[in-house]
Amino acid sequence: MKRQLEHACVFGLGWGDEGKGKVVDLLCPGFDVVVRYNGGANAGHTVCAGGETFKLHLLPTGVLHENAVGVIGPGVVVDPLALIAEIDQLAARGIDVVPRLRVSDRAHVVLAYHKIEDQLSEKAAGEAGKIGTTSRGIGPCYADKMRRTPAVRMADLMDERDLAPRIRALVEAKQAAFRAVYGTDGGLAFDAVMSDVQTARSRISGVVCDTTAYLHEAMDSGRSLLFEGANGLLLDVDHGTYPFVTSSSTGPNGIGPGAGVPPTVVRRLIGVCKAYSTRVGSGPFVTELKDAVGDRIRERGKEYGTTTGRPRRCGWFDAVACRYSARIGGATDIALLHLDTLSEFEEIGVCVAYRCEGITLRTLPASLSQLEACQPVIEFLPGWSGDLSGVRHFAELPTNAREYIERIEALVGVPVSIAGVGPDRSQTLVRGELQRIVTPPEPVGSRE
Repeated sequence: MKRQLEHACVFGLGWGDEGKGKVVDLLCPGFDVVVRYNGGANAGHTVCAGGETFKLHLLPTGVLHENAVGVIGPGVVVDPLALIAEIDQLAARGIDVVPRLRVSDRAHVVLAYHKIEDQLSEKAAGEAGKIGTTSRGIGPCYADKMRRTPAVRMADLMDERDLAPRIRALVEAKQAAFRAVYGTDGGLAFDAVMSDVQTARSRISGVVCDTTAYLHEAMDSGRSLLFEGANGLLLDVDHGTYPFVTSSSTGPNGIGPGAGVPPTVVRRLIGVCKAYSTRVGSGPFVTELKDAVGDRIRERGKEYGTTTGRPRRCGWFDAVACRYSARIGGATDIALLHLDTLSEFEEIGVCVAYRCEGITLRTLPASLSQLEACQPVIEFLPGWSGDLSGVRHFAELPTNAREYIERIEALVGVPVSIAGVGPDRSQTLVRGELQRIVTPPEPVGSRE
């Protein structure tokens, strides 16, 4: 008998790269449907199991489990070529996800001109003004979605009637706009865009459907849903460190518009963070360590972007930012990963407050200039030694590691129910109610 919780959501408490893919993968055996509801191919979820590593960008992590159907909801912006590439990469490894994949016909489509616009915009902004985008076309696609008339949805892609003339008009409008703003059209060509459209139609038309209806039918039949957030809540377009954010609602607040499911049905909200803080790209980062300690964390934690390969900025755990995200997301549990990375540090810092212009702050200010001026108030805790990779229960952790977890729980106000002590699926500790759905991890090969 499958052990289940109510419908649940896994979301990031930081600026992305927290390890959400690992947590979703761990929980997947207890759920029937895994749903991506925001973002696009700018996400990067890494799963390590049985000596194999899987890097997913658009596909929900649930597609690695034969028991689960993966759904890409209407709130995701879909690059069809990136999706096809991911499907093919998994097929080459013996994993056929197509029978267990559904893509919303209401999802908006990332086309070549979105990626060109992303690249031209970042280049024009220069080092001082760039956002630090992944250049995957996510922001421009969401912008077209809000402008409405330039937008193309999956439903449009699957309907050949009048599509070619419409794409031609959109390409010509983009070419003119790019030349006017950037002095070049970036090599944008109608024939290339139409080729992409035709490839998408021929390869993925069979998985495009009304996913909102599918999810409601699944709930009506008693199937359980696991929602997989992309990016992190500090990158949320409304609540993140604006303007250095992504273009979607990254927390559980995105489930309603991003999946078409009332967020009130989701009772278990698992916020994921690392035992330290990281950020990729530009933007304020109060606890950043621009020294040998930060470099040591980066190398020990292999902190390089899944999507871009860029080195991540590293710093001490920011309890101010984490508490902010946990409250906005309504976190019921925390998954604290990369505890093993901090082994062998004599002392470990935790940011308990910010200081700005003589004022102590315990939440994130909205003003970008004020946030950039903040200095961290760091509390140091004694570190621990030893290899944690073989630990399988919280009680087996070194005393100082357990006390570090307890301090984070006290500062954030949410219990740590999951702890990571290594990259593999099996190197994960679980306690509390979450144990009801976590089956003993198996190597991927044993399921295929």
